[in-house]
Order: sequence, then structure tokens, then C-alpha cells
Amino acid sequence: MQQKFKREVILSLSNLLAIHDQYTEGHNQQVAKLSKDLARAAGLTKSEIEKAYWSGMLHDIGKTLIPVSILTKNGPLTKEEFFRIKKHPEWAYRALKDSAELKDIAKYVLHHHEKWDGSGYPDQLTGTEIPLISQIVSIADAWDAMTSNRAYRKALSRKEAFKRIKINRGKQFSPWLTDVFLDNIS
Repeated sequence: MQQKFKREVILSLSNLLAIHDQYTEGHNQQVAKLSKDLARAAGLTKSEIEKAYWSGMLHDIGKTLIPVSILTKNGPLTKEEFFRIKKHPEWAYRALKDSAELKDIAKYVLHHHEKWDGSGYPDQLTGTEIPLISQIVSIADAWDAMTSNRAYRKALSRKEAFKRIKINRGKQFSPWLTDVFLDNIS
């Protein structure tokens, strides 16, 4: 009963975001699937693979607090708009952190925009300071964002997306996890 309830709550939260921003529905599902596949390829435990999946499903839930006009903007964001976009991991964390069942996921969602070199947000974590599941969601999120049409650009080819993931090895992404992704996710 408890697992089923947790699953239903998570799906309801994800649906709320999909209602707010239709692009996000498919994106969350893709990021969840890719996160699960990458976690499995990286040799994580069954429990960690499940957490990676649900973290992928909820990674953008904080975007419900961002106006759709910003999320679907066809041109460059203003500084204020980009500041609001950068708050979504913190808002997601605040929404999830007090749930005993979701507190781990809250932590992973909070850090899914951290970068290996410390240039990410919200806490500028570096390297292994970034939770592994957050690193997994980060690569899955970037991959799906690159290979999907966006309001401001067309999808990249898989070849170009692989090239960009590889270029960001050791910068945006863990070198080891980048290699696991490139070797296993195709």
C-alpha cells in the first residue's frame, strides 16, 4: 500500500507540471526512463535505480511556479527570467523535503543542475560533492533537452547530442558517468 501511494503521489505531482507546461510531460517521462537506464548501466542497486527513476520524474516540479510565458519563450531570457528558471530546483526541494518518502528524491532534484566543474546551481557543488543520482538525472535531462524540440530551437541530431555530451565530460558531467552513458545509452 505504501509503495503504491508513493507512486500515485509522484505521478500526480508530475501530472500537475504537465498541465502547467505540456512539453514537460514527455520530458519528465523521458528523463525518468533515461535516469533508470543509466543508473542500471552504472551498477546501482535496485533501490537506487528506483530513486533515479522517480528523481527524473520529479526533477522539474519546481517549474510549476514559473510562468508558462517564460518556459515557452521563443527568444533569449532576461536576467530576471533566467534567475527564476534557476530557482526551480530549490522550489522542488522545498515541496518534497518534508515527506519521509520523498526526502531523498528532494535532495537529488535539488542538485540536478550542478556541474562537475562547480559552475552549476544552486550550490556550485563540484565533482563527487554532487549526489550520484543527481549526476545521473543531469545527464538524462541534458540529453532529452538536446534531442527534443524546444520553443527556442529544433532538436539536435543524436550524433550532435552525443558530441555535446562528450565535450562536456569533466566540465558539466562526471567523466566516469559520461563514459557509462556514451557506452550504454544509444
